[in-house]
Amino acid sequence: MSQRRRRSLALLTSGVLALPLLTGCGAGDDEGGPAAAGQDIATTTRDKVADGGVLRWAVDTLPETLNAFQADADATTSRIAGAVLPQLFVLDAKGRPVANPDYLEKAEVIEREPKQVVLYKLNQQAVWSDGREIGAPDFVAQWRALSGKDTAYWTARNAGYERIEKIEKGKTDLEVRVTFAKPYTDWRSLFSPLYPKQVTGTPDAFNEGARGTLKVTAGPFALGAIDKKTATAALTRNPRWWGKQAKLDTLVLTAVPRAERPAALAAGKVDLAEIDRSGAERIALARRDAAGKGAAGGGGAPAHGPGAATTPAQATLSWANAFGTDEEKAAQEREARTKHTEAVKRYADEQAALRGFTVRKSLEPAYTQLAMNGASGPLADERVRRAVARALDRQALADLVLKPLGLPAKPVGSHVALAGQQAYADNSDALGGQDAKAAQALLADAGWRRGGKITEPAGAKAGPESAPQDDGKTPAGPGTGNDGLYIVGEDDGANGEAAGTDTGAGADTRAAAAGDADAAAADGEQDGVSPVLAPAPFGAQQKASLLAQAAQARTADDAERSAALDGDATDPAQGSPAPAKQATRTSGNMLAKDGKALTLRFVLPAGPGSESLRTVGERISQMLRKLGVNTETTKVADDSFFKDHIASGQYDLALYSWPATAFPATDARPIFAKPEPAADGSLLVEQNYTRVGTDHIDQLFDQAVGELDEAQSRELVRKADARIWAAAGSIPLFQRPELVAVKPSLVNAGAFGLGSPRYQDIGWKKAPKAKERKK
Repeated sequence: MSQRRRRSLALLTSGVLALPLLTGCGAGDDEGGPAAAGQDIATTTRDKVADGGVLRWAVDTLPETLNAFQADADATTSRIAGAVLPQLFVLDAKGRPVANPDYLEKAEVIEREPKQVVLYKLNQQAVWSDGREIGAPDFVAQWRALSGKDTAYWTARNAGYERIEKIEKGKTDLEVRVTFAKPYTDWRSLFSPLYPKQVTGTPDAFNEGARGTLKVTAGPFALGAIDKKTATAALTRNPRWWGKQAKLDTLVLTAVPRAERPAALAAGKVDLAEIDRSGAERIALARRDAAGKGAAGGGGAPAHGPGAATTPAQATLSWANAFGTDEEKAAQEREARTKHTEAVKRYADEQAALRGFTVRKSLEPAYTQLAMNGASGPLADERVRRAVARALDRQALADLVLKPLGLPAKPVGSHVALAGQQAYADNSDALGGQDAKAAQALLADAGWRRGGKITEPAGAKAGPESAPQDDGKTPAGPGTGNDGLYIVGEDDGANGEAAGTDTGAGADTRAAAAGDADAAAADGEQDGVSPVLAPAPFGAQQKASLLAQAAQARTADDAERSAALDGDATDPAQGSPAPAKQATRTSGNMLAKDGKALTLRFVLPAGPGSESLRTVGERISQMLRKLGVNTETTKVADDSFFKDHIASGQYDLALYSWPATAFPATDARPIFAKPEPAADGSLLVEQNYTRVGTDHIDQLFDQAVGELDEAQSRELVRKADARIWAAAGSIPLFQRPELVAVKPSLVNAGAFGLGSPRYQDIGWKKAPKAKERKK
């Protein structure tokens, strides 16, 4: 895995929270416009937040390492680092980097010629937990570890650090001067987090010393015990913290698979958890039922949950089987009825507890895209890719996912930034909007015609090319699926959603979750909103097919030899039979060229938690079929979706998500870099899994990353984005939803959108005083 790819994967897996609005963006504040959705964190001033208390916060897994610069760092690594280590720059509510006054008095470029020099003026109170001042030695050690010059350091990313020439102390111990060998526009991305020199000073300390512990920290919280038995990591108030004291006594990060989070919330194991759509629906129904607005089922039970969809006829049949004359069958049925009764009670108890939670909603700093593999097949032709793109109704797809949740449904207009970020601009006009006639003209120009002849092998059966295949190997049940938090490359397997556990809520459930009765009619989808990921190998499928064909061939040969031995072989005098003629047919309303129908392999994840993604895929297939394009849908297991399909190029169409970044000149380049041939004949794609790129796009990113005029750098990034749209390798669809279940009294936490967390402000709201209660 390349260092650039690891950097992007770290972005993909990092959990992003939000910061009550910070100031200090400076020039260009209006660039990018407003964020598509605001934060939903119950912003509360510190004087109204109680001192003390414990917050139990659900995470996907306990971290394998506490070193955020290693390949196996994950979202929990980033969350812990954000609470216990210096973050020189954090993201405001619009996803823009701003100086963190807890660590910096100022940071600015003080020289541009002959070389770029950045001067950091550190907060004079900033100290490590061992009492030592944060200073130049820590900067130097981290630079040397991440520069890439010493291969003894096992680093996952070094972008920007390799451009530094030297670091030295300024006029005082509180000043750090960083001189760059090459200009670097994204210098604010460096040294966040900043590790103490004890971690980065030697390869051994870097590689192993910070994997399971951080002995020296410098954040509002310090690292407490990590207990693998209870799957918890405790963060406690830092007694040496010089800033505003953390409101919480303890922050306990608790590993809970996503499919199990509603039950964990109900059991009181966690107070805050990011959840999927089905979890949000359960909480909405619980609150509705508590308010007496829920429809009653049989016997007054809620009209949702286990068995809610059971008909009277099915119930009667179950009773008859349970008390029938077939003893074995009756025993099995009685056991099933007992389990069902227990499930109903468990569900009812959980629903009663879930009434005490609310769901906070925003949009994640990530977008879902349609990726088109331009390396081979029909999509190697830019005209076909552009035609596919112009067949899409992106607004309808955004509506399908976001409207039922009551979230703004606006298609994303950029590959490199999201609305609100300074680099954002809607450049989709470089490709053009939905236009069936334009799409048909592009396909005609590429030689694809309706009613064309299709040549098939002898014995082939006529039939639709779009018959779906299901190669999913993901087992059903809690914790086995993956939801969209696991974006490209994440392989923690902890993002499952409880699909296959139909609550019977139907359209009523969806309407409650959206808070809008009209949501119940929104295309009738019952899928959980989830993001990208996962499915089983196309290569294995091909292998199995080839083996099956070989077996058939051997069977035929054996039969032929057997017939010859029995004297039933064809008379040699009659000569060999004439070779079978290849059958031909016309493509009808579908497109064909050179005897082949225009059929695209559409790879989608099969696991629970990806229902929404599959629904979007089905809608895209319908849009393409109207154009005359067949899609052959293959649903594959979550754990191989990326590895065996996206990364290896075994697909034509796929849906997956990329994270937004505040530093697109650095982080977007490897995603859209033009693939280059390797010495062994393979293709080096970095993170460009569509295999579509141009020299011009690369040049624009290279210019942008070295341009110190920040406004000009952003303009170069926007130009690159327009070129990416025109190349039509990937089509941004919609920003992903963020749903967070919390107790209503928890404040300054929830759905953080584009921002960074301010951990010291998170806490429990003070109980109202007697006078306030009377009012």
